[in-house]
Amino acid sequence: MIKDKFFTKSNLNFLEKYINTSSPTGYEIEGQLVWMNYIRSFVDEIRTDNYGTAYGIINPEADFRVIIEAHSDEISWYVNYITENGLLHVVRNGGSDQMIAPSKRVQISTKKGLVEGVFGWPAIHTRDKEKDAAPKVEDLWVDVGAENPQEVEEMGIHVGCIITYPDEFKIMNGKYFCGRALDNRMGGFMIAEVARLLKENKNKLDFGLYITNSVQEEVGLNGAKMIAETIKPNIAIVTDVTHDTTTPCMNKKKDGDLKCGNGPVIAYAPAVHHTIRDLVEQTAIDKKIDFQRSALSRFTGTDTDAFAFSNGGVPSALISLPLRYMHTTVEMVHHQDVKNCILLMYESLLKIKDKHHLSYYKA
Repeated sequence: MIKDKFFTKSNLNFLEKYINTSSPTGYEIEGQLVWMNYIRSFVDEIRTDNYGTAYGIINPEADFRVIIEAHSDEISWYVNYITENGLLHVVRNGGSDQMIAPSKRVQISTKKGLVEGVFGWPAIHTRDKEKDAAPKVEDLWVDVGAENPQEVEEMGIHVGCIITYPDEFKIMNGKYFCGRALDNRMGGFMIAEVARLLKENKNKLDFGLYITNSVQEEVGLNGAKMIAETIKPNIAIVTDVTHDTTTPCMNKKKDGDLKCGNGPVIAYAPAVHHTIRDLVEQTAIDKKIDFQRSALSRFTGTDTDAFAFSNGGVPSALISLPLRYMHTTVEMVHHQDVKNCILLMYESLLKIKDKHHLSYYKA
């Protein structure tokens, strides 16, 4: 159990349920329903768009609009081909890592419900040691215990069915949250908690706040691109994850020096508007919130890029959560970083008082 009063039975129960709810790219509805149900009492209004991006609004009548945003989708697989002996070959839905797939348990979503399966793999005794390299996607298969395509069809499985991992949320050593899809449902948790703090502390904002949980980030920032056109925000503060570079096989010269437990990561990048970034950074300094910095070449690779370059340019900032083992089923984040990301977004919003934050050449 996390020994921090910030994490209550209520918000930890929400977090566990949210992480454990399958929400693959393009099929985020179940996770979004969990998320919307939690934030409902903290906002004035909830809306969704045609592809499932969900957002809660505080002060929906305000002309000046600020977004805080995360993405809701998790990487997964599609059934792509069914063999004569009832095995399922796959293609990626998002950046699924073929390295971790062999011998993993999976669940296939069908109209008849979930079907259990496993990624099969030859025994070490039988593999060609000369060619025993990392698996390619086309080498992977899922075994559901069927012997032919007819049995597969009877289970409700067909080409296009989604495959996800069933690994569940854990708390490790009283410090780390661990599980699949912390990238970026942990972000959805954090923006929901910002809404909770605003409600419980009875803060009055001078603008409309759009707490936005976007879809389809993992396949091209698609949900953010769409919702940016719908909401047309004046400011966007995006939260996502970034790599803890202190674990083995990481390259600090390439990815920077970032560590779980050392605080949120404030990004420097062309898409990041310096006035909003400076507001966030000064907030961290003023409120004594530990933070780290990261320099990103060309693009952030997050929904920040979609918001920043929409609608003629939306001043945007990116606050990232350090994470270990990205795009695996054992992603890990430090609870203190989660808390500090929430507090940093919350306190930054309280500093946005008027439109002067939009001026690039601010005096």
